[in-house]
Amino acid sequence: MTNLTQTDTSSAVMDTYKRFPLTLTKGKASFVWDDQGQKYLDYTSGIATLNLGHIPDQVHAKVTEQLSQLWHCSNLFEIPAQQALAEKLKEVSCFDQAFFCNSGAEANEAAIKLAKKYAKDQGNSERVEIVSFSGSFHGRTGTTMAATAQEKIHQGFSPITPGFRYLPYNDLTSVPKINNGKTTAVVLELIQGEGGVRPAKLDWVKAIANECRENDMLLIIDEVQTGMGRTGTLFAYEQYGIEPDIITLAKGLGSGFPVGSMLAKEHAAKSFQPGTHGSTFGGNPLAMTAALATLETMLDNNCDLFKNVKNNSTRIFSELSSWKKDLPNMIDVRGQGYLIGIQFDGEVTGIITSLREHHVLALVAGPDVLRILPPLTTSKKEIDQFLTILHDILKAQLEEGS
Repeated sequence: MTNLTQTDTSSAVMDTYKRFPLTLTKGKASFVWDDQGQKYLDYTSGIATLNLGHIPDQVHAKVTEQLSQLWHCSNLFEIPAQQALAEKLKEVSCFDQAFFCNSGAEANEAAIKLAKKYAKDQGNSERVEIVSFSGSFHGRTGTTMAATAQEKIHQGFSPITPGFRYLPYNDLTSVPKINNGKTTAVVLELIQGEGGVRPAKLDWVKAIANECRENDMLLIIDEVQTGMGRTGTLFAYEQYGIEPDIITLAKGLGSGFPVGSMLAKEHAAKSFQPGTHGSTFGGNPLAMTAALATLETMLDNNCDLFKNVKNNSTRIFSELSSWKKDLPNMIDVRGQGYLIGIQFDGEVTGIITSLREHHVLALVAGPDVLRILPPLTTSKKEIDQFLTILHDILKAQLEEGS
């Protein structure tokens, strides 16, 4: 038998990620520990996935119970936790039915397929295009990569999947260009996460919703990163006063278990029938149990989770914005809830490294944007700890450069 060293093991994994020089072995609530026993404040939340923090007690209890009962069964059988989760999601949203899968990319794939099928079912066979917007990110599968309006994502993969047209984000003048007679749907993020933490303008979103409604085009809102309380409400679309035809969820839905979902209104959902779409692992008992426990915990009557996110994030944004007068390299602070972007006049990799050296983990959202994604359960003490460390780092960098 070959004796694998750490280097051998690492080289056996395809080089698709630029990894931090850190090996995490344990997590609880807002913190993780590395293989050296060092503790870190985790403000990445697994890229907006661990919305209840690491290993939340209620989810842990339900998953542990399910582990001794049934892990997986085919969707050819009834799955009670799947039905219960679908009913709960219907109850708390404007949607009628749910499809379950394993990731955000798969949820977006499902939404794209449903939009195409809907057009055909309405007798609109000429409607073969879906509109997305500059700076978007909808996944890395062949089709969701094509839906992503970023050239860097397309590089090396031409020809990309046809059927997508790109328009400028947050540009009211682009709205009349959506319907060219070939458009079946619009897909957009209300806050572009990977695209630099850019919130959509209210008047622009409402104009798009009106355009879709008046021309029988489906409005698909990608809530993979913004959903499940990340912006201070369960779904971000609630803050825009609109009712999309479809939304997609993943990340925070399962507290770290691989789960995604597409929710749709009945008029769109009925275009999916047996044989039109499916997933081997999607909606399996273990993932559904984790997702249902996650959602129930968030909706607990005794849990002020969303109110705390709103109140604490207001304080965070106010504090960060007040720094700009003393930190000239800080250009902008934007986002909503616990999806926070800080734009600088240069690359932020050095800030990320300094934060890690101070035992705080954060991310980028493009080369010049620092992305902060606390768990929704983070405490005021932890927030203060983060703000103090970040401010000290930025002041030190400014003094070093002067």
